[in-house]
Amino acid sequence: MKAGRKKQLLTEKERELMNMLWDKGPLFVREMVDLYPNPKPHFNTVATTIRILEGKGYVSHEVLGNSHRFYAMADKSEFRSKSLTDVIRNYFGNSYKIAVSSLIEEEKISVDEVKEILDLIEKKNSTNNN
Repeated sequence: MKAGRKKQLLTEKERELMNMLWDKGPLFVREMVDLYPNPKPHFNTVATTIRILEGKGYVSHEVLGNSHRFYAMADKSEFRSKSLTDVIRNYFGNSYKIAVSSLIEEEKISVDEVKEILDLIEKKNSTNNN
């Protein structure tokens, strides 16, 4: 991503294309269109969206013959972290505790998964204290 740019949230269509690039590597627009399930979006719709991502600094391209092959400039882990932070801040009052409590209450996370998370926290804390 370009230095100094404010990170912008992705639209659903932008996120779909970024996931394609993160999962598959560099792609031509035609290849992106082919990866969609039916009914496939129009070529021009995908091309416009990929150019928007390029304008935001998340995607770049290389010229091959008369075509452009696009690739991700932004790291997926960077987006994952930013997106989670935004959700926690905007929907859970910046409280990770409330977010996890909500997952438990809605039965979106099991007791075993919570235990695994606690184990990860304990391991991280013991590593940091050594």
